[in-house]
Amino acid sequence: MIFYFSGLGNSQHVAEGLVEEGERLIFIPAAERAGSLDFTFENGERLGFVFPVYSWRAPRLVSEFVRKMRLKGRPGYTFMVCTCGDDCAKTEHYFRQDLLQAGLSLDAAIAIQMPNTYVCLPGMNVDPAELANDKLHKAEQRIAEVKALLRRREEVSQMLVTGIPGIKSDIIQPLFYRLLVKDKKFHSSNACISCGLCAKSCPLENIKMVDGRPQWQGNCTTCLSCYHHCPQHAIHFGKATENKGQYYFGQNQ
Repeated sequence: MIFYFSGLGNSQHVAEGLVEEGERLIFIPAAERAGSLDFTFENGERLGFVFPVYSWRAPRLVSEFVRKMRLKGRPGYTFMVCTCGDDCAKTEHYFRQDLLQAGLSLDAAIAIQMPNTYVCLPGMNVDPAELANDKLHKAEQRIAEVKALLRRREEVSQMLVTGIPGIKSDIIQPLFYRLLVKDKKFHSSNACISCGLCAKSCPLENIKMVDGRPQWQGNCTTCLSCYHHCPQHAIHFGKATENKGQYYFGQNQ
């Protein structure tokens, strides 16, 4: 059984590449909306989590899901695979804590580099097309390698950690959620054509179209799916996203 979260398709692509024939692949927001967090494991079944790194930890909605889920039976092997633009910092450390609260341990922690998507701070932008394509090309080989590793049920830690991981995950991440994981700054410009693609692409169903314009409903994880999927580049987060690029998996395919 593999649980995943993805806003822009990177982690979904990885999860789909890792799932084995007959294995259950479950989208975390869909499981939350279904209203039941009870899951039954067959003897020896493996348990996986695939998600993007948000400010050097698992997205909070993923952590909260792990702590709330109720398992019947015990997995034979537990792994996490995260996607990141450049660095994971202490993502593994904090996800192990989440699992511990659920009575689980972690056998494998693996990172796969994918294109950068966060654009809501000065100096942060999507990768240039050449770099994004290079990351995607390398990711395909990496997914195959990771799938084989997980099939063998190896106990490994293969994370991308650079610089000052403690400052990133311990200090910056809580500030990031306190100050930036909100949807009050999202708005649409007059370039909006009322196509509704922002609402359709939102993994949390947090956007409603009112009089042909998007309105955010307060349940946002700042995945930026609405921003990146807008065909008119009409959605912005305050002024921070002006003149920034857009990206989602499969955009140019």
